[in-house]
Amino acid sequence: MIDNISESLWNVTQNQCICEMINSNGIISTLNYFSINQTCQLFYTNSSSILVEFNLNSSLIFMNQSAISIALNQIRSTSSPSTTSPSSTTSPSSSSTTSSSSSKTTSSTTSSSTTSSSTTSSSSTTSSSSTTSSSTTSSSTTSSSSTTSSSTTTTSSPTTSSSTTSSSTTSSSSSSSSSSTTSSSSTTTTTTSSTTTTNPCISGNLLWNKTGITVLGSASSLVPASGVFIDSNDTLYAVDEAGYFVVWKLLKNATNATIVAGNYGSAGSNSSQLNDPNDVYVDRSGNMYVTDASNNRIQKYINGSNIGTTIAGINSSAGSALNQLSYPRYFTFDLTETYMYVADTPNNRIVRHLTNSTSGTNGTLAAGGVGANNTNTSLNRPWGIHYLPSVSNDLFITNYLGHSVIRWTPGALSGVFVAGVPGVSGSDSTHLNSPVGIKIDNYMNMYVVDYGNHRIQCFCANSNIGITIAGNGSAGSGATQLNNPRGIAFDSAMNMYIGDSGNNRVEKFMKL
Repeated sequence: MIDNISESLWNVTQNQCICEMINSNGIISTLNYFSINQTCQLFYTNSSSILVEFNLNSSLIFMNQSAISIALNQIRSTSSPSTTSPSSTTSPSSSSTTSSSSSKTTSSTTSSSTTSSSTTSSSSTTSSSSTTSSSTTSSSTTSSSSTTSSSTTTTSSPTTSSSTTSSSTTSSSSSSSSSSTTSSSSTTTTTTSSTTTTNPCISGNLLWNKTGITVLGSASSLVPASGVFIDSNDTLYAVDEAGYFVVWKLLKNATNATIVAGNYGSAGSNSSQLNDPNDVYVDRSGNMYVTDASNNRIQKYINGSNIGTTIAGINSSAGSALNQLSYPRYFTFDLTETYMYVADTPNNRIVRHLTNSTSGTNGTLAAGGVGANNTNTSLNRPWGIHYLPSVSNDLFITNYLGHSVIRWTPGALSGVFVAGVPGVSGSDSTHLNSPVGIKIDNYMNMYVVDYGNHRIQCFCANSNIGITIAGNGSAGSGATQLNNPRGIAFDSAMNMYIGDSGNNRVEKFMKL
């Protein structure tokens, strides 16, 4: 024994160091305690190398001059062990893994103090977050290790399916006194369940009552409706194109409509007038937008005002420059309502404009613009258009003179035909005749207003076979008939509204 401890550790003053050095069979063990930062240093050494060294943030209990018990608060290893330690007992590590595993390494510290020149070590193994510690009788040796078990749950909710994945982790560890190293591995078990929602169009459950209900227009008050729109409150807006040049508004469950834009029966080009308006849209802030076809402009009515501001095109100036429009038909908006995509029909193109733009500002070419044709690199009198980026990044466009529907990524040089036979009109389930309005739903089913066939066709996602859901294919004014229909919209219950222009009315078809 070299230099016994001469005073209680609890009475050590600042900057004092207490050292106890033990020489046993040529192995020197040293314990240093520094009161200034309550730090202990413990290491074994022989003549050639230091075997183990640890820094312990700990609280010490002074028992006697030859045995010190250490209660660990935090363990941090500062050097890697080497060679061997006398009288060491090693417990091998064990691990089990499945398809997914993770490992975590922790440190185990062994301290030794001797009374009879012998050193005994003990190891502890923890499994599933339980801790076991053991100590010897003749030498105060303590070893501890702990592991952590965890579980993870992941939930995914796509449009048509949802799945839940849960995993649990069990850890096992082992320690060796000679190397003071503890390794652990974890076993993960994963369980996955999923639920898939079937597209009702594919299952045959996407149906409407084929007997329509007239909600706007009568024998005494004709409304030759073109574009129609339903806002988030199920308020109906309908554009009176060629009859009275106004926009009608009908509240949910109401019977009397009001005029919100244009002068009844008076076509014109000033800020309170419209001339052959075609389509209408109302944003979440209550601003209304109208395609004013014969005035070659887009009008914006801010928060209920009946005075329009031109935000695209130049009033009464048709042209093909990017700051001009030529008889714009229908339009669609992105989800943020930052941009609108306008069917610039005679120019055979789709042009994108900012919704806060001003008259004469250049738009951006989004599709077509290379002349009328029935190839997938051009458009042929585009009329209807819909954009639903929550399910597709493509624009869905009807070619009025091309008798087809094409989907086109904005800015791309070509598109893909998805309905009709390009350049060929017909009345069977694979043909269209001058299609006008179009909508897609969250399943990417398409609803096409087949103007020349006086019917509404539904195309299930990824199918070019049309299913007639309204109209019977012949022009007429009966409750089951349509006459040159144009616009289409759906309310929150998926009831369908059709601008039945030839019958001067808006028809509602109830969802079954």
